Formats: sequence, C-alpha cells, structure tokens
Amino acid sequence: MTMIEEIIKEKTSADHLLYVSLKYTKTGDVILNLLSRWKSLMELSFDFLIADKIEKGKIPREPASPKERIEFMKKYFKKQIAIQDAIPLYVFFKRVPGLPKSRVGEFRKNVALNVKMPNEIVIINMEKLAEYSEVLDRFVNVIKTFA
Repeated sequence: MTMIEEIIKEKTSADHLLYVSLKYTKTGDVILNLLSRWKSLMELSFDFLIADKIEKGKIPREPASPKERIEFMKKYFKKQIAIQDAIPLYVFFKRVPGLPKSRVGEFRKNVALNVKMPNEIVIINMEKLAEYSEVLDRFVNVIKTFA
C-alpha cells in the first residue's frame, strides 16, 4: 500500500468515527479516538510530504525530532495555507492525551469533551469537531496534489 492510500484509509476511518460512531455512541472516548486518528493521519501526511521533498532534493535530511518535523513543515510548506492551518491542530491533538479532560453530556445530543489547557478550557463539541474536520479535509486535498 502506498503512503497516499494509507492516508486516505486513515481519513476514511476518521470520517466513520465522526459521522457514524459518534452519532450513535456520543461518548468522550469516541471523541478521543477521533482526535487520535486525526493525529496519526497528519503524522502519515507529514512523513509523506517530507519524504517527497527529500526525494526531490529540496530538504537536506530527515528531521530528527517531532518538534523539528513541525518546524520543517512550517518552513518548507509556507505557501500551502491548508498545511499551515493544520499544524496548530496537530500540535493540539498531540497534547490532548496528557491534559486533564472532563466529559460533558455523554450519551446525549450535546456530548462534549472539555480539555484543560494551561490558559484556557477548550470545549470539543460537535461544532468544534466539524471545524476540525473542514481544516483536515482541505489539508488532505492538498496532500493528494503531491501524490
């Protein structure tokens, strides 16, 4: 399986979590699984883009650390707005598992996950997930153009 096929497969799985699983189960765990799936989708995409740039000789080497990988993405894909929009989301998704969280309205229409950031509480509800999904749709569409 090519990397782009893997990326599309991850996207399909994430969409299923968002549009089917979450619709029927309405739990904080499904939201956490969805964020985790999106994070791995983005990691695969970053690996694909960096490998592509290395192959074309535009990036000197593979980034050594996750933080360096993010810097590479910011630097070498400056003109791709969809990629730039996705980077802060990726950083957020990466941090969520280690942050304090509380579940609100589980098994109800207005299920949400409150994530306590150092300076604020991020409420991840259906509307917020739809916003994230839009950013990621644009991101994946840009990734496909590199294939």
